[in-house]
Amino acid sequence: MPRVSGLKLSPDGKRLVTAVQTLDEKRTRYVTALWEVDPAGERQPRRLTRSAKGESSAAFTPAGDLLFTSARPDPDGKESDDPVPALWLLPVDGAEARVVADRAAGLGGVKVARDAGTLVVGSDVLPSATDAEHDERLRTARKDKKVAAILHDGYPVRYWDHDLGPEQPHLFTADVPTRVSAADATTKDPRLTLTDATPDARGSLVEQGYAISPDGATIVAGWTRFGARGDQRSQLVAIDVASGERRVLVDDPALDLGGPQISPDGRWVVLQRDTISTPQVAPVARLALVPLAGGEVRVVADEWDRWPHGAQWLPGSDAIVVVADDLGRAPVFRIDLAHGGGTTTDTVTRITHDDAAYSDLQVSPDGTTVYAIRASYERPPHPVRIDLATGEVTALPTPAPAPELPGRLEEVETTVADGRTVRAWLALPHGAPAASDGAGGADEGPGTGGSAHDAKHPLLLWIHGGPLGSWNAWSWRWNPWLLVEQGYAVLLPDPALSTGYGQEFVQAGWGAWGDAPFTDLMAITDAVVARDDVDETRTAAMGGSFGGYMANWVAGHTDRFAAIVTHASLWALDQFGPTTDAAFYWAREMTPEMAAEHSPHASVGSIATPMLVVHGDKDYRVPVGEGLRLWYELLAHSQLPADDEGRTPHRFLYFPDENHWVLSPQHAIVWYQVVTAFLAEHVLGDGTAQYPDILG
Repeated sequence: MPRVSGLKLSPDGKRLVTAVQTLDEKRTRYVTALWEVDPAGERQPRRLTRSAKGESSAAFTPAGDLLFTSARPDPDGKESDDPVPALWLLPVDGAEARVVADRAAGLGGVKVARDAGTLVVGSDVLPSATDAEHDERLRTARKDKKVAAILHDGYPVRYWDHDLGPEQPHLFTADVPTRVSAADATTKDPRLTLTDATPDARGSLVEQGYAISPDGATIVAGWTRFGARGDQRSQLVAIDVASGERRVLVDDPALDLGGPQISPDGRWVVLQRDTISTPQVAPVARLALVPLAGGEVRVVADEWDRWPHGAQWLPGSDAIVVVADDLGRAPVFRIDLAHGGGTTTDTVTRITHDDAAYSDLQVSPDGTTVYAIRASYERPPHPVRIDLATGEVTALPTPAPAPELPGRLEEVETTVADGRTVRAWLALPHGAPAASDGAGGADEGPGTGGSAHDAKHPLLLWIHGGPLGSWNAWSWRWNPWLLVEQGYAVLLPDPALSTGYGQEFVQAGWGAWGDAPFTDLMAITDAVVARDDVDETRTAAMGGSFGGYMANWVAGHTDRFAAIVTHASLWALDQFGPTTDAAFYWAREMTPEMAAEHSPHASVGSIATPMLVVHGDKDYRVPVGEGLRLWYELLAHSQLPADDEGRTPHRFLYFPDENHWVLSPQHAIVWYQVVTAFLAEHVLGDGTAQYPDILG
């Protein structure tokens, strides 16, 4: 199925571009192409780009030309055995796309000044390189001599699934190109002159967002500050494009700052502002407002008990639109700012009211319409048009039509001991459960001789990761409908620590993962197995990352489930803390005493449930040592001993070249095949369940 992501609206509001992923011919990787969607919804989508390497980082120039990055071959450039993304321009008049800039390290993250057309783009630089030519020579030498070694002098050294260094991200600026006359066919298109606006960046721009002012004069970026003990936090800086001078715009030792967006009038910056957590106090996520020229910083809508993000300005610079998790959804909200119209309090208005999650907001030039990507568990991401006055949402023609789902979605909830409401989505197969082979025969349903559990759906409790998150949007990788199609009812709960229920709900599980999050999960499971259509005797639990931690905790604290699947999971918290890619962050969340009290490995002797352990070797967020230790200790210390051949009911699915998620298409297929076989064996009692032949 094609996968839609991202939106970019042209300055005149007449063109909307999205990215669409499809499988390559071998079905072993995804390739991204850019498609144009009609904002009016009258024309069918049309494909703009096509190459084996794919395209990304779409951005419009003031003239309406489309910029993007791609590693596809440049007809006017030299061939490369290892091509990197260059910057391409696709003219609005339909002329052929051409390369306008390149660097040996590649380019990405294109931003364009709305009025001036100045562009800013990211590219990596080796720290000892004196210029672009020197950088290229150093890279060639490392490649030719097959040197991959990195000499670090600070922390961190890796992130999610890739090593950091020796190259470090910088921001480069240039003037948007003008199209060359086609009168002389021998004229070679000129390349842009890229100027390094951040020559002393070192690692300060790793994973930081940035924006450029409408007049092209100023870049505002998140900027990491590194501490003496391996810790870090972010400040906000403003960079003068002409001189390269950098000034601190916002800095607070108690805050992490980033995600800047500059107002259309060039006077204001709205930014993400997250308090730095402690082991006792959870973070608080808010937006803040600061003059671009510098001055007083104030929190936006501080009394609103939600965590807004994805801010986009309205044309009048007096309001923004945002998204925030809210009770299992992620609606669009409008915030009218106190600096406009003489008001003294920011006013928050909910715009959308459906059971969906929105992202990638784009505001029309007249401020009446927002375009967005909408997703829910009932439909994958797709582009929509939202009327800001009425909240009416209109689906636009999409390159990826909605699939037919094998079931339906219900909302369930329960009240826990401290009075909080815990809610969840429950995905159920269409119709009544089918009778299985047994006493009544394959075709017999309830009341015709089949066993009692044949009239009910087996249940799979699926625990979300994060832990700061919510089950509110479609996921291609963690998709309940593949299990619903197998006949399971899939429960997607938001326990304590989940976002969208207020600060106290997050705080309820902070630093105590094994307490309220666990009891919340058991309470919502109790409520669901009490239904007439769910079988309490055939249940399983599953989760990844924090959800995997919780699956491990569940395994050691209850035997109610017939099987447990734990993916990329935290097992021994004392080991995990110093080895994760962001150990400084873990130190903010857990004291050694908290980690010892809530570490799943301490309860391995109580585990009496068959477990499927899944881990990728390139997982740096939850290093593979967690999975390896979990696997050994399950076999050595759990209540399921090995047989005479050293085998147990537990299984370990290991991916040597996968990361935290297991993303390559064929590996994702293997993942689901192994999971469904494991569940069929232990939950459904299917003694003939087969694991995929391709595993050997």
